[in-house]
Amino acid sequence: MDALSIVSVVGCRPNFVKIAPLMDAMTSHRGIAPRLVHTGQHYDESLSSSFFRGLHIPEPDVHLGVGSGSPGHQTARLLEGLEDYLEAVPPDLVLVVGDVASTFAAALTATRLGIPVAHVEAGLRSFDREMPEEINRVLTDAIADYLFVTEPQAITNLRQEGIAAEKIFFTGNVLADTLRRSWPSIASSDVHSRLELEDGDYAMLTLHRPANVDDPRRLAHLAAIIEELGKRVPIVFPVHPRTAAQLGGLGLTASLDHVRRIPPLNYVDFIRLLRDCRFVMTDSGGVQEESTMLRVPCLTLRENTERPITVTLGTNELVGFDGGLILESARAILSGPPKLRRTPEKWDGHAAERIVSALYEHRTEIRELYRGVRSRQVRAREPGVRA
Repeated sequence: MDALSIVSVVGCRPNFVKIAPLMDAMTSHRGIAPRLVHTGQHYDESLSSSFFRGLHIPEPDVHLGVGSGSPGHQTARLLEGLEDYLEAVPPDLVLVVGDVASTFAAALTATRLGIPVAHVEAGLRSFDREMPEEINRVLTDAIADYLFVTEPQAITNLRQEGIAAEKIFFTGNVLADTLRRSWPSIASSDVHSRLELEDGDYAMLTLHRPANVDDPRRLAHLAAIIEELGKRVPIVFPVHPRTAAQLGGLGLTASLDHVRRIPPLNYVDFIRLLRDCRFVMTDSGGVQEESTMLRVPCLTLRENTERPITVTLGTNELVGFDGGLILESARAILSGPPKLRRTPEKWDGHAAERIVSALYEHRTEIRELYRGVRSRQVRAREPGVRA
C-alpha cells in the first residue's frame, strides 16, 4: 500500500511550536508521506521564519501568503488558497493543530472537499464564546474525524458535545515533545548574557490576546499594574507586534519605565528566559502549559482558561484583571519558594509518536472514509442525482 499522504496546515507561532515534533515523527515514519502548508497568517520574521529555523521545521511545500486583515477577509483568503492547493494535490488526510484561524479554515476546506481531518489539541474549552479561538476550537472539533487530546477534561468536553468516543485519542501534549527535543539548544542559549540578565532575578510578561490589547481601558489598566509591579522586580516583556502597535497608539509605551521591553524572541531564547525567571504573567495558553512543564509560577491575566490541568496540577493561577490580586500573588511568589507540582499525564515528550502511530494504524479507515465522502460528492454532481 502507498504511504499515507498527510497535509499539515500551520499559520502562526503557536502552530509552529506544535507542528515541529509532528513533522519530525511523520518524516521518520516509512508509511507516511507528509507535506506542509504555511498559510502566512503570521508573516513577521520574528514570528515565522525564525521559528522554522530554530525548530528545524522543513520548508513548507507551499506558502499561501495570506497575511493580516479583518477576520472576514483573512478567512476568505485562507479558504480560497487552501481549496486551490488541496484540490490540486489532494491528500488522504489534513492535519491541523491548535485553535487559530488557519486551523478552522483548513478543517472546513478539507471537509467540504471530502478529505478526513485530524485535530491535534482537540477538546480544550474556555467556555468563553467571545474568544475567537474558542469558536475555532468548537467548530474544528465538530467536523474533525480524529481528535487528539492533551488532558482528560478535553475528553469530557468532547463527549458532552456529542463526539463519538472512538474518534477521540488521549495522546498527550506535543508542546512537551518540542521542549524535550529542543532542550540542548535551550540549555546553551546565550540570551541571558545578550540581555544582561541574571538567572532568577526577573519576571516575564507576554500579552497579545485581543480582549486585553484591543480594549484601550483594559490595556491601560494592565499597563499601570505591570508598571507598579516592575518597581519590585525587573520585568522582561517580549512585545508582540500587535501589542506594540496598540501601546504606541494609546501613548502607553512611555508609562512602562520599569518594564524591559524587547522584540519578540525565537522559541529557544524565549524558553530559556522562561525557565530561569521568578514567575511569568501571560494571557497565552501555550505559556500556561510551558510554565507548567518547567515548574515556573504563572499568573494568567484572564478570567478563564481552556487548559484547566495547568491550574489543578501545574503552577498556573488565574488572576484576571484584578490589580490587587495580581500584586498580592506576585508578592507571595517573590517571598517564598515555588510550589512544585507534578507534570500532567502523557506530557512526556512522546505525544507526536502516539499521534502518528494512531493515524497509521487507521490508514485503511482513513482511505475508506475519504473514498466514501468523495464518491458521494461525485455522484451528487451527476445529472438527475440529488445532493
